[in-house]
Amino acid sequence: MQDLKVTLIQCKQFWEDKTANLAHFDSLLESVSNTDLILLPEMFHTGFSMNPYSLAESMDNSMAINWLVKTAKEKNSAIYTSFIAKENDCFYNRGIFIFPDGNFEIYDKRKLFSLAGEHEVFTAGTKETIVEYLGWKIQLQICYDLRFPEIARNRWVSNENPAYDVLLYVANWPEKRALHWKTLLAARAIENQCFVVGLNRIGQDGKALNYIGNSTVIDALGNQLVTIQDAQESIENIELNKEKLNEVRNQLSFIKDVSC
Repeated sequence: MQDLKVTLIQCKQFWEDKTANLAHFDSLLESVSNTDLILLPEMFHTGFSMNPYSLAESMDNSMAINWLVKTAKEKNSAIYTSFIAKENDCFYNRGIFIFPDGNFEIYDKRKLFSLAGEHEVFTAGTKETIVEYLGWKIQLQICYDLRFPEIARNRWVSNENPAYDVLLYVANWPEKRALHWKTLLAARAIENQCFVVGLNRIGQDGKALNYIGNSTVIDALGNQLVTIQDAQESIENIELNKEKLNEVRNQLSFIKDVSC
């Protein structure tokens, strides 16, 4: 049973500067190799901006997608992040999971951050996205989704397995609510008996909000598997072990009781 090698890119972002962000990611990724999945922050090449009118990209003419596809192929790795997408005259904070061959699946953020006015300019997604990759089932989430356990609820499915094994969060989560970030990530892992990977940015955005990262990986028992130093750019690698996950689920079969 194949382990899943995950790389977390905790880094600063340049406010609404796509060219600078892509160049920075190119530099950071030079040292990355032999990994299965790379995570980049929410709205990776713009920062968390409420200015989709000048920053949004269509699916058939996207700087973001073109760069992600090229990078995934070069690294022979999947990549998960989000960007500002425009489709049918609507704007979306769109998660995108790029496979190593350049194909991709999308997830539109379902819970929009009203404190920043995200709900006023973006359209909320309406469904979950679970991708299958290297024998793993991976649910895609974005930042504020973390506060809503009902949309991440794992459950037993018809083939007698949980719906997913890994829950991914890419974020621009401010320092002032860092305790919430760390606590909720652990809660999602425990209640859904899955690995949770949370990737957050550092630095300051164009609204003068500070970010310190707190990126982490948590196992199904709530144990933190990797510690990334706060407020510093860092590239961290970890392998997720499916056998250990299955052991926890077999010993403590809580997910089977979700529908009881």
